[in-house]
Amino acid sequence: MEVQGVGQKCEEILNELRHYFVAEKQLLKKVLAGVIADGHILFEDNPGLGKTLLVKLLARVSGCSWKRVQFTPDLLPADIVGTRVWKPRDGDFHLEKGPIFTNILLADEINRAMPKTQSALLESMEEKQVTIEGETHSLEMPFLVMATQNPIESEGTYPLPEAQMDRFIMKLSLGYVQTEEEECEILNRRIHWQKDDPSSDASNVITQQELLELQKKAEEIFVDENIQKYITSLVRDTRVDQNIRLGASPRGSLALLKLSRAVALLEGRDHVIPDDVKYIAIPALSHRLVLDMDYVLEGGTAEKVIKDIVDYTTVPKEYHSRG
Repeated sequence: MEVQGVGQKCEEILNELRHYFVAEKQLLKKVLAGVIADGHILFEDNPGLGKTLLVKLLARVSGCSWKRVQFTPDLLPADIVGTRVWKPRDGDFHLEKGPIFTNILLADEINRAMPKTQSALLESMEEKQVTIEGETHSLEMPFLVMATQNPIESEGTYPLPEAQMDRFIMKLSLGYVQTEEEECEILNRRIHWQKDDPSSDASNVITQQELLELQKKAEEIFVDENIQKYITSLVRDTRVDQNIRLGASPRGSLALLKLSRAVALLEGRDHVIPDDVKYIAIPALSHRLVLDMDYVLEGGTAEKVIKDIVDYTTVPKEYHSRG
């Protein structure tokens, strides 16, 4: 598939998502960029904003399987990855696979589980495999974790460690719909569907194999050396900013590179431009920072820090569109 054709196909995916999910197109575009970049996404949102519906729709339009795990304090690692169970009839242990064996895993309220259980996802998120009782099992591709956490409740939660936060390629917030018309549109669609979950009515715009091809195509997007230097400048500036105690790691640079390529592909381009990097910088980097406490007490946020860095970092004026 040519790059222009990929752009058109991605536009079909976005249109199908918007047919069932009321949200800004740019937000859904960032979500789709994360999927094409083969990255895991963390949604930090209030309850009732449609996160589960969005994951179902993404799985439906991309022809992928999906499973949901409700994270609770008593959840065990084996409840996610699976375990070996004795079968008296066979006289042997058999592997009972956990919900992690899927294409898209919705880890709902991930910060409600104990750290030991949260860590059960680390191997799968980084290496696309799980180890059960010493035996390693590869996961089916694509494998994406879409996790949610509630920003307004802290009781009974266990904040994600920086090492796990860093494994999410981006952090997004769906937020409330912006206008009264959009909220009314949600009600109108519900009346028309006559059911709470319309995801089964969505069309398969692409197949699972075609999604893998899109991810591979994103790896072919050209990135000029000056664009590469621009990406590294943004990331390195997070390590010297006085309002940041711990800046982004090289994994942040790689995430920004992959997402910028995915954005370019969504636009039907075969090369990255500075606007692609600026467009995705905040969701790609903000969750990787540990802010200075004085700055936080003054009302500062990671998103504002990244925006300021993007604003003052020199944008490359010259760059090539092909190698």
